[in-house]
Amino acid sequence: MRPQTQFWAGLPLDRPLVMGILNVTPDSFSDGGRHFDSQEAIAAGRRMRAAGADILDIGGESTRPGSAVVTVAEEIVRVVPVIAALAAEGAVISVDTRNAATMAAALDAGARIINDISGLAFDPGARALAAARNCPVVLMHMRGTPQTMDAFCAYDDVVADVVRELALRRDEALAAGIAPEHICLDPGYGFAKNTAQNIELMRGIPALLALGQPLLVGVSRKRFIGQMVGGLPPAGRDAGSHAAGLYAVAQGAHIVRVHDVAGASQGLRVWHEVSKSRA
Repeated sequence: MRPQTQFWAGLPLDRPLVMGILNVTPDSFSDGGRHFDSQEAIAAGRRMRAAGADILDIGGESTRPGSAVVTVAEEIVRVVPVIAALAAEGAVISVDTRNAATMAAALDAGARIINDISGLAFDPGARALAAARNCPVVLMHMRGTPQTMDAFCAYDDVVADVVRELALRRDEALAAGIAPEHICLDPGYGFAKNTAQNIELMRGIPALLALGQPLLVGVSRKRFIGQMVGGLPPAGRDAGSHAAGLYAVAQGAHIVRVHDVAGASQGLRVWHEVSKSRA
């Protein structure tokens, strides 16, 4: 069952939402370099909106395993012009960052949502900033950092452990003054989880929904998708990614975070219409 939340970030949750991934980076695992130029990134954001993206998730630091750390100043330079241009055109923007200074600059430029892979735990100022700005947040589960996370894949029970650790991040956010209706959770597929654990965590979506917050699922082009389909490179994983996303929304997930917005939007539109008719 879906939580009773009717809206998140001003968006109705009566159908699955599509969050388009827009990396303004030279080194992201799937599309690094394609949108590093700000004008190309802005054009890509427009194409995503036209293809059906409800949210554009803009990030300036790659968080793939072993990725290089980017300075906050460089991250801000990368994302702010893109956010400002697309927000001015009415796009709903989330900023994908771990850094409070980048969060502040992005919100000033027109972003509405903070999407933090660390669940607001990396930067000591992040929770206070999100509370003061009264903005929606996505709290993701991970262990370690992008540079070390592959060494933290030991779980007693991956579903129970992720539920418990996400609940802790949620409770820390609430204690910092972030409104409960602003919190969305992300189980962090691919972050400190191997293929078998990611599959088990997909099957555990009902337990994640029991935490009572909207759920975002980010499986697009992830390594575990590639391993399930014979080792295809990231660009060849869209069909598998959409299958996993449809499985997630059928279990009750609210938002899918994707690279291929057109394919995801089409699949979800058909799924939603068929499911609605059957209901």
